[in-house]
Amino acid sequence: MNKIQEFNEMHFSKDILFLGNAWDLLSALMLEKAGFKAIGTTSWGIANSLGFADGELIDFDKHLGIIKTIAKNVKIPVSADIEAGYGEDMQTIVENVLKTADVGVAGINIEDSLKKQKGLKEISKHCDLLSNIRTALENNGYKNFYINARTDTYFLKQNPLLETIERAKAYVESGASGIFIPGLIEEDEINEITMNISAPLNVLSLPGLTNCNKLKELGVRRFSFGNALSDKVIAYLEKNAGELLEFMDTSHLYEN
Repeated sequence: MNKIQEFNEMHFSKDILFLGNAWDLLSALMLEKAGFKAIGTTSWGIANSLGFADGELIDFDKHLGIIKTIAKNVKIPVSADIEAGYGEDMQTIVENVLKTADVGVAGINIEDSLKKQKGLKEISKHCDLLSNIRTALENNGYKNFYINARTDTYFLKQNPLLETIERAKAYVESGASGIFIPGLIEEDEINEITMNISAPLNVLSLPGLTNCNKLKELGVRRFSFGNALSDKVIAYLEKNAGELLEFMDTSHLYEN
């Protein structure tokens, strides 16, 4: 079984897929060592590690280089967060997806947010993109490559439930393997969405939405913590760097 097949099957096992979100090789190796079954890169964390904010502000090839380093050095499947695809036109985005597949990942996250302006892409246009991505992957030997279609309705819309279900259904029909809905937190809405879409649902950890077992009961198949761990590490580094200068003493670096 190759990693693409392995990663696909993880979404249909008896256990929820708890994804470890990495932003560089060290974090990926530590997550693998801890026992995570798959890695998902975090675009936010990668951008921060290079001194940028999230939002496709870094060069795509530089971003892809980090993804490649992770994928080549861990034994578990890797899913790559490529935001909205780093392109203004369909051809560029499709080419970037193929480049991402070529570095050895088992899947991608791709979102429907606009990058140059606020708002979401039109449903029909995003469906065309997903359909073209799926066709290109199939034609280049990447059968069953996992397309996790992220919709940002819960970040950008008032009362987003009905539009979220509409988009999710359309994205699955257009070739998405699963649906990722960051910002979704209410249990009744999670349950309604899982009852109305025919693909695995991925949700993002947020305060109040943290427990894998509870999410499994609601029908969630995949759970990720995004940039939460990388933010925690950055805060730890900032705190300790400040203490070094404040106290002019390194003793706290050796405390358990």
